Amino acid sequence: MNSLYYQAKFLLSAPELKSTPVDTGREVAFAGRSNAGKSSALNTLTNQKALARISKTPGRTQLLNFFTLNEQHRLVDLPGYGYAKVPVAVKKKWQLLMEEYLSDRRSLYGIILVMDIRHPLTEFDWQMITWCNYSNKPLHILLTKADKLNHGAAKNTLLAVQRELKDLDMPVSLQLFSALKKNGVDEIHQRLDDWFQAPDNEASKGISPEIEI
Repeated sequence: MNSLYYQAKFLLSAPELKSTPVDTGREVAFAGRSNAGKSSALNTLTNQKALARISKTPGRTQLLNFFTLNEQHRLVDLPGYGYAKVPVAVKKKWQLLMEEYLSDRRSLYGIILVMDIRHPLTEFDWQMITWCNYSNKPLHILLTKADKLNHGAAKNTLLAVQRELKDLDMPVSLQLFSALKKNGVDEIHQRLDDWFQAPDNEASKGISPEIEI
């Protein structure tokens, strides 16, 4: 299904939930800290240079950005979290938007959580992991910028993160990824294939925890 991702197109940006596309089909959302390499990962897996905007200034993704793959499948770029250099009112607005989308969006199937391999499992990452755990949404972690470490160090970080997550009662997987070297593209494509093709199932209900951004 590689060609499915290569034909990704920008659909719309939504400042609030009522502005999002019709809530049908299936979506996979990309979340992560503002400087974790989320936009680069989206561009790399879709084989496009500017599908998701890349900025040297963290925190530029302030809306829910939807990319269509076909009539039934979409990718969603969530606002980057953990960025402090914005007014409190703006952060609160992003937080509410994220919480509404993650809690109420029926077509949301799973989360791709993007982490800089040099700074994995931050407080903000754990908040997203906790939310996925409560909602029973599948979670796949991309340890990005793997090219910044040598192979041994990158592998050790992967194993360390696996150990931290081993006791979670939820579907979770993880991989190394490098947008610069284009390493890990086949693995993320396979994970997305699995999610988009999986049978529909009823997500378990839980109290959705608050997400700070």
